Amino acid sequence: MTELHEHHTAPARTGIRRLTGPGWLRVLWVTPIFFGIGVGLPVLIRWLAHWHPVWKGSVILTVELVTVPLGFLVGIGGFDYWAHYASGRPTVEDDHSSHGAKSWRDYFRVNTDHKVIGIQYVVTTIIFFCIGGLLAMLFRAELAQPGDQYFNPQTFNVLVSNHAALMIFLFVIPAFAGLGNYVIPLMLGAADMAFPRLNALSFWLLPMAGLMLVAGMVTPGGGPSAGWTCYAPLCSHQPLGQVFFNMGVQWAGASSIMTALNFLVTIITMRAPGMTFWRMPLLVWANFTTSLLVVIATPFIAGSQFFVMFDRVLHTHFFEPGGGGYVLGYQHIFWFYSHPAVYIMMLPGFGIISEVIAVMSRKPVFGYRLMALSLMAILVLGFSVWAHHMFVAGMAGWLRVPMMVTSMVIAVPTGIKIFSWLATMWEGRIHFTTPMLFALGFLSMFVIGGLSGIYLASVPIDIHASDTYFIVAHIHYVLFGGSVFTIFAGIYYWFPKMTGRMYDERLGKLHFWLTFIGFNLTFFPMHYIGLQGMPRRVADYAGRFADINLFISIASFGLGASTLVFLYNMAKSWKHGEPAGGNPWRALTLEWQVSSPPPIFNFDEIPQVVGHPYEYGVPGAKHAIFGAPKPEPVGTD
Repeated sequence: MTELHEHHTAPARTGIRRLTGPGWLRVLWVTPIFFGIGVGLPVLIRWLAHWHPVWKGSVILTVELVTVPLGFLVGIGGFDYWAHYASGRPTVEDDHSSHGAKSWRDYFRVNTDHKVIGIQYVVTTIIFFCIGGLLAMLFRAELAQPGDQYFNPQTFNVLVSNHAALMIFLFVIPAFAGLGNYVIPLMLGAADMAFPRLNALSFWLLPMAGLMLVAGMVTPGGGPSAGWTCYAPLCSHQPLGQVFFNMGVQWAGASSIMTALNFLVTIITMRAPGMTFWRMPLLVWANFTTSLLVVIATPFIAGSQFFVMFDRVLHTHFFEPGGGGYVLGYQHIFWFYSHPAVYIMMLPGFGIISEVIAVMSRKPVFGYRLMALSLMAILVLGFSVWAHHMFVAGMAGWLRVPMMVTSMVIAVPTGIKIFSWLATMWEGRIHFTTPMLFALGFLSMFVIGGLSGIYLASVPIDIHASDTYFIVAHIHYVLFGGSVFTIFAGIYYWFPKMTGRMYDERLGKLHFWLTFIGFNLTFFPMHYIGLQGMPRRVADYAGRFADINLFISIASFGLGASTLVFLYNMAKSWKHGEPAGGNPWRALTLEWQVSSPPPIFNFDEIPQVVGHPYEYGVPGAKHAIFGAPKPEPVGTD
């Protein structure tokens, strides 16, 4: 009888475990519960307070955009370990049997392996990159001719706002976090990130933020159209989709802060024996300074978005002039984050380029210590230049000249890096692989963007060029040329390490040239039409700009099409590419001293760092030797 009873109850127990265990099945019933909580709480509170009407769209939606994502995270298992710990129940110690990826399904669940999380980040950000690029092609189709073609001005501004937000918050910043997640523990000789569970949670916040931004565009009341800057008080009076925008930025910011804290603790506490700060690869230095920027600056944009949300939902008057609010205060808070954010979107790229150029030139990095110190200088100076975005905003006149000076001074540490990269390549044995081509493309494009930035730092030129297409050209030469090119360089460079396969070099070079040519044909003419007076963020324009705008739109479609080559190359090579050895680039840094892909816990033996990571051409040079005792499997939260 006992055996018969167990035979009947075993399937039932298995079914209950599947339903209540972390994963997508639990998401299906936990998320609706949190949805109900999100509806019930504000309605109950308003009823108890005798506020009428009980139902208010912005209030309910704001609460829902907190509770529903929390329900999803609870369902998928993001809080299971911490919930057991906080409630006093026995915690189930992770035996690491599920660590790493044994099949494609492991990328669709909570996984604490930094390598899995890195790939999750990169793939997710590429998806949002494609969505953001599609939005750009839609509004460029509208701008191909003067007049209204396909979209009214409100919809046009929705497309422009979300294009920028997706590219910044859902592609550039998290793509660097993904590449860093994969390679930095390997570069440091660590088994994983310092806080693996927090690392997993920080990733799962990201797709939710992206879905909020996308969902906001198709909200029945209308999408967010106040620009990616979300200027107050305009954003407080936008349709309901603006709430999606505000909350999406908050969730993306929370993800960014968690990741930055994890990087800082990992870099400071988990370096291999002998890995001093002056032996760290420059990518580690770049992520260290970037993480400090994120932790210091990102709370400011979070605060600004909370304030504009309070103005909308709670009828406060932080930035409402009718209630005594200080409108310029929003811009000061926003740009105090958003100019350091430019360096958040560039410093990791500087680190990637340093790795690629040194390896592909077969030479030590010229001025290694000065390169690291220049990263720290950018960190400090980045907080002193925000008001150059506000030269025409009506701020105090005495503030213009100091901001003009600091905006020019910050070009000095960046110039040091440019000259260092050029000196590294000088008389080197350069290998023009795809990562190196993107590195060289970055150098040329970023110099153009930097030069136009010096012009815009000058008060009289900025006043003339403000809110014109000259600004659009500048920011794209800085962020597309300075960030997207470096992301592509990093993906191609570490693709063999991530997948164990080599990409198709011919397709990689085709992708570079299509991107390089399409990018310049699209954005360089914008310098001219901007100085001629064409304003940005408008759906219509004077007929005298018609021909050049048609040219730009056609070029932008070519730039968008170049991404198809990249996607095909990555998908084809991941499945059918030639097997890659452990070190196809003959690099010295630690991630290339293990197999491709690396072992589950990165190193079978603790590496002992004994030399510099860039001693190419130095006879007998070694960055590390192996043979110390085995490491602990993984850090704990």
